Amino acid sequence: MPADPDGHTPRPRPDDVIVVAVRIGVVVTVGVLATRSDPTFRAPLGALLAVIAVAAVYALLLALARQVGQTGPRPIVVSAADAVLSVLVVGMTGGVQSLAVALLPLVVIANSLRTQSRRGTLFAVLVGAAYTLACLLGSPAATTWEVRVIGGLWWTFYLAAVAALTRVFVRRLDRQYRVVAESRAQVIAEHEALVEERDLRSRLLESQQARLDGLRVILHEFRAPVSSLTALARAATQPGPDPALDLIAANADHLQDMLDGLAEVAVTEGGAVGRGRERTVRLHDLAQTAILGAGLPEQRRSILIQPEDATVRCDPQRLHRVIGNLAENAARHSGEETVELYLGRDGDSLVVEVRDRGPGLSEDQLGVVTQKYLSLGDKRGTAGLGLWIVSELTTSMNGTLTLSARPGGGLVARLVLPMRWQ
Repeated sequence: MPADPDGHTPRPRPDDVIVVAVRIGVVVTVGVLATRSDPTFRAPLGALLAVIAVAAVYALLLALARQVGQTGPRPIVVSAADAVLSVLVVGMTGGVQSLAVALLPLVVIANSLRTQSRRGTLFAVLVGAAYTLACLLGSPAATTWEVRVIGGLWWTFYLAAVAALTRVFVRRLDRQYRVVAESRAQVIAEHEALVEERDLRSRLLESQQARLDGLRVILHEFRAPVSSLTALARAATQPGPDPALDLIAANADHLQDMLDGLAEVAVTEGGAVGRGRERTVRLHDLAQTAILGAGLPEQRRSILIQPEDATVRCDPQRLHRVIGNLAENAARHSGEETVELYLGRDGDSLVVEVRDRGPGLSEDQLGVVTQKYLSLGDKRGTAGLGLWIVSELTTSMNGTLTLSARPGGGLVARLVLPMRWQ
């Protein structure tokens, strides 16, 4: 047989093996019949053996064709050859008295299965007519013509009946096969529809969850600038010079960015961190507003920027939120200790470190502290979103966030962000 695409030779099908075995068995039984028949009413043994030899070669060729995967002759040709050989054997082994008549129903059934058409009954009638002729010409001389004709007509009727019943059985099997195939196709279609509906529901839930996360994030982010503006507004009412008005303006800009992000979440299916809006900013100004927005008084904060006058092209709203969340988290856990903020250049990257002297985190907690809605320790935030927001924003800026224990106690939050320096 020809090899399949994987290079393996397919094994013969069980049906093919059975057909070959039956055909070989028929040739063997006919050979036995030829040697055991009464010599007084069978044809000369040489002529009979010649017909059997032709049948054997014919069976061998068909078996080889099946073995190598060839289609072989057309079905009607195979049926006609089977019928001719069988009728010859009948005529040469006693005609109406030949036991080889048992071959004819096999020939008719095989033809009906091969062709699966209405011509199966006509084929059976033609085989019956040929059998009748074999009865007339090959029966012993002592057999009357009446017996020969009745025998031929008798088998012609039953051969036609066998063909008709075989066709009925084939049609019923085909109908059942179509019913099973249609049922299976319907089951597959229903399964695919169910999978598609499940995927659509999952996408809708993810979209809805993204919007809800965005709203929660923005509500969380509003706390720091609002608290800062409240404190700064009170400070602005005090007499004497104070940079409070500048800080109020910076935090007002931050609030405006947050409102724009809230509008995006309301009308789009984007992530919870919104879209980026780049502009040129001084790192010093951005660091000052971010750490002051975290509510850290002057005596509890330390800011170091290298180079001091560095200017970058970035999304200040996102960077502000990252630094502010880290500073707020550090302030909440440091008590009266100083929170250190460092911004420095490392090649084309911006390195941001927020260092505190809080209780720190264990090795197990370092791996899960950035999960959404997770708060650790006694002094927890409002929703467990702060470090998750930082992680999401860092990812959106193609950066990395690392949390590690600080020597002497506390935590170091280190950000490395690709940056366009001005």
